[in-house]
Amino acid sequence: MQGDSYLDVAQVTLYVFWVFFLGLILYLRREDKREGYPLVSDTGRGRPVHGFFPQGPDPKSYLLRTGHVAVLPNHGNDRPDVASAQATPWPGSPFAPTGNAMLDGVGPGSWANREDVPEFTMDNIPAIAPLRLTPATSLEARDADPRGMKVIGCDREVGGVVVDVWIDRAELLVRYLEVEVPGKPAGPVAVRSDGVVAASTSKRVLLPMPFCLINKPSGYVSVHAILGHQFADVPVTAHPDQVTKREEDRIAGYYGGGLLYATPARQEPLL
Repeated sequence: MQGDSYLDVAQVTLYVFWVFFLGLILYLRREDKREGYPLVSDTGRGRPVHGFFPQGPDPKSYLLRTGHVAVLPNHGNDRPDVASAQATPWPGSPFAPTGNAMLDGVGPGSWANREDVPEFTMDNIPAIAPLRLTPATSLEARDADPRGMKVIGCDREVGGVVVDVWIDRAELLVRYLEVEVPGKPAGPVAVRSDGVVAASTSKRVLLPMPFCLINKPSGYVSVHAILGHQFADVPVTAHPDQVTKREEDRIAGYYGGGLLYATPARQEPLL
């Protein structure tokens, strides 16, 4: 006796879902390799590691609102010349800086080689600018005005004086404090009769707001990340009134690196 044939719609739907879900996983595993892949293995002489489903994505072009075309994958942000080496010869060993840990961009001070152009607003003007260039913007009257305050490091030494505030015009908040840092003498040092050194230079550096605390009652700005004299080595901007994406990363990386490398004691265990 021949039975009636039938189609189990629920089972077919389940199989279709499985096939779709597998295709989705493979697609996402390809797309997430547009940034950060291939990895570099510390075994096998630094061979590249592509991870699960090694086939990489095809190049894709993105038309940005500025008219610039970004193509991904793009390894232009990679920094193959980082001054670091494995602390010990066996696999899995941590990498330690081989040069100036505060400036070489390693560990907590790492930074990406981003585009050397400013971040722009929807009006195509630099988003971050000092208050001296934005007369229509002012600080909230109830907040402390840090201009004129001394900046002290974690050793309680003065690193400089705040001369201006840099705001984000897109989000209307303070991004940086501009700090004037005394520089090294330029040429012969001349001391006036009042004891002031006449032949000295200074430079201005940016201090990210997340790394500082404005102490209004005491009238100073404290920074836990670095020492007072280390403000002199903060990376400077190429333009006095403008900061680029790459410069922002390097500046933040310097202060971030100070959380571990500012003093030798910070690299030691707590116990």
